[in-house]
Amino acid sequence: MDTWKFFDITHRDHLLCNPLNLDKIDEMIGLLRLPPNAHVLELATGKGEFLIRLIEQYRVSAVAVDVSPHCIRDFRQKMGQRTPEADVLLLQMGGADYQPQPGEQFDLIVCLGASWIFDGHRGTLAALQKMVKPGGLILVGEPFWRQEPDPAYLRAEDFQRETFGYHADNVAVGESLDLRLLHSIVSSDDDWDRYEGLQWQAAVRYTQENPDDPDNVELLRRVKKGQDTYLRWGRETLGWALYLFQVS
Repeated sequence: MDTWKFFDITHRDHLLCNPLNLDKIDEMIGLLRLPPNAHVLELATGKGEFLIRLIEQYRVSAVAVDVSPHCIRDFRQKMGQRTPEADVLLLQMGGADYQPQPGEQFDLIVCLGASWIFDGHRGTLAALQKMVKPGGLILVGEPFWRQEPDPAYLRAEDFQRETFGYHADNVAVGESLDLRLLHSIVSSDDDWDRYEGLQWQAAVRYTQENPDDPDNVELLRRVKKGQDTYLRWGRETLGWALYLFQVS
């Protein structure tokens, strides 16, 4: 089954494609205190909810990058409804393939829950650091271990123990790159339950509405596997947080 079709189906009821609620997103946006005419880059922008809320509050100019044609479609529709006059360059491409224009730097770069683009948290921060203005901001969303993971959980999710660190480790990685932590917001159990549960419901409803789709068996198999690993291990083991760093 196509990865981006799977993601589109399972996240069709999500405003945010990460385990975080809108109040926490709005809190973080308020804390950014961006300057007038700020220039923003978001990699793996998803449906664009975060960036559109940022535009609504600060009227920034922006570059938005996502590899999924479904997310690009949803972003365009949402932008047309809410911020039709916004100065946004929307690019369908892999985040690691994006290169700024010569001399282009950003006041803020955002990458929420997609550090796989640059092979992990450290690689992501190092890559984004090169594109931010001195004194600018980097906002990332990254998982962390809440407790030592059960080896069976690692096998079920095809994780390595080193795939993630603890919450403090995620901060320490940024500090080792001379980034200053300004703020962090951690997802709650409710945030996670909402994020996971919406996927289960969306998958079942899709198969009921599209009974002839040949991908239905694979869709339900993958969602059931994810549900089982979440309920058995993931809910107590894996956390997620926003980290706001400032470039020195």
